[in-house]
Amino acid sequence: MSECGKLSIVGTPIGNMGDFSPRGAETLKNADYIACEDTRVTAKLLGKIDVKKPLLSYYKPKEHEKSEKITALLLDGNNIALVSDAGMPCVSDPGYILVKKCYELDIPVEVVPGANAAVCAVALSGLEAGRFTFEGFLPVDKKERAERLSEVKNLPHALVFYEAPHKLAGTLSDLAEAFGEERNAALCRELTKIHEETLRGALGELSRRYETEEPRGEYVIVIEGKPPEKKLFSAEEAVVMAKKFIEDGMKASDACKEAAKITGVPKREIYSIIIE
Repeated sequence: MSECGKLSIVGTPIGNMGDFSPRGAETLKNADYIACEDTRVTAKLLGKIDVKKPLLSYYKPKEHEKSEKITALLLDGNNIALVSDAGMPCVSDPGYILVKKCYELDIPVEVVPGANAAVCAVALSGLEAGRFTFEGFLPVDKKERAERLSEVKNLPHALVFYEAPHKLAGTLSDLAEAFGEERNAALCRELTKIHEETLRGALGELSRRYETEEPRGEYVIVIEGKPPEKKLFSAEEAVVMAKKFIEDGMKASDACKEAAKITGVPKREIYSIIIE
């Protein structure tokens, strides 16, 4: 029986080919097969590093079926590299089922690190993120999405989400509603590419921006953790405070925002009482 091969989990560039490590390129050159999400995308990557290898399609709806085929090749002595279209396999991308099966069959597994959009966005965000929770893409189902946001909205550390451009406006609206419009966030897009951009601000402000502006590129959303509880005020006390600010010449919206900041009572709640 031939010696068992090895599975190499290889991180690939998320936009800038200069980020592809020599070790990553060498691993692909030495592999007998390369398992990938989209063979067309991976073929382009291989063309840039002058590598020609047999490609095995490996995508989410067929992970179990494809894992059987790939582990059979590994057990037959072939070395196989696993890549995603961009970034690290297994992180919001296919891979973990194959890796798990390899461990069950005592097939060696190694990781060859590469760029990761979540970590890059945390660094760019300017938000305190000594700890953070990676949430990836939110569920599409409205009920499941609401439940997920309810689970994480009170966590004291930063949260990281992925979103596609055509869904960004709706997701920002949902986040602002769940976390409160005043919660600070950063939107990072086109990471490592020429048009890389980071927008920072309150969730409500960012949500309103994309009601009229067309999002472009893939987005990473970083949201600060829930701030420590301020001195407890009742909604009535917050309303009294906001009315005092209005009497002093503030606009109603600004007065409610300032009262919310001081009291911890949501701005929307204060405003709704004032306009009754």
